[in-house]
Amino acid sequence: MDPGSKRRPIVDSARHPLPTAASSACRRALRATPKFAYQAGFTLLEMLVVLVIAGIIAGVASMTLTGNPRSDLREEGQRLALLFESASDEAQVRGHPLAWQANTQGYQFVERSAEAWRPLRDPLFLARRWSAPISGVAIHYADDKQGASQLEFGVESINLSAVVTLYSPVGQIDIVSTGNGRFTVH
Repeated sequence: MDPGSKRRPIVDSARHPLPTAASSACRRALRATPKFAYQAGFTLLEMLVVLVIAGIIAGVASMTLTGNPRSDLREEGQRLALLFESASDEAQVRGHPLAWQANTQGYQFVERSAEAWRPLRDPLFLARRWSAPISGVAIHYADDKQGASQLEFGVESINLSAVVTLYSPVGQIDIVSTGNGRFTVH
């Protein structure tokens, strides 16, 4: 539209312009407001609160993910007690003795052949590494003061009473046999 024309501009029906008095008042208000008031974002205090909450959550999660060494030792003892009971039953079923041998790296179950002990091939009784840190193993029968090199499971349902002690940097745990093929953890 040319400057000499007296025609009014065409107004878009979707947008209605503000009246001149209102638009000049809005412009003055916008100029008077500081520019930083329009910037969106977080304050330093809000960021610190979020970081503290995230730190607390991460700390709780890390404590639940790391195992307790004492409970790991107890679980290892309970696992062994169940394996000992299974080995005792297995010796009776097979009709020849089985034994358990251990050191600080792990343990294995062996069976008596004609002239020597040989490792069992059954998946339940395969050689394994300790799942908890073990620093020593001791096997004591009720009538033996010296200690034994292996725990034997005979073909009879009644065996000698024995105690297997697992030593760990956090303590020790005893797996006790009453002689009837059952084992308890103390």
